[in-house]
Amino acid sequence: MKTFLTSALCALALIGCSKSEAPKPTPATNASSGNPLTAPVDYLGTVAKAKKQMEGSIGNVALSQAIQQFNTAEGRFPTDLKELITKGYLTQMPKPPYQMKFLYDPKTGEVKVVPVQ
Repeated sequence: MKTFLTSALCALALIGCSKSEAPKPTPATNASSGNPLTAPVDYLGTVAKAKKQMEGSIGNVALSQAIQQFNTAEGRFPTDLKELITKGYLTQMPKPPYQMKFLYDPKTGEVKVVPVQ
């Protein structure tokens, strides 16, 4: 019994002491260069990217809600996004983020934020 317990403890110690490397950050997950001198630039770039993403999300949610209300009331999806304004579901079209646009599919009623090409 002592031999089994001793070998089990040794096995656990070896497993616990094995060297494992921490995953290295990829550019997609961490845009920081790691240089303290460029930290302000990295921070501002990250803030700008988050702002752009947030603005697109807010506009997309507003459009999606208006499309669902239109679909519920009219029994169909609008033919284009301007119809939401003419029928009174929106007072004005939300602005997409800089260098982005809203892409609307009238068959499914789906709105996406895509880059302008």
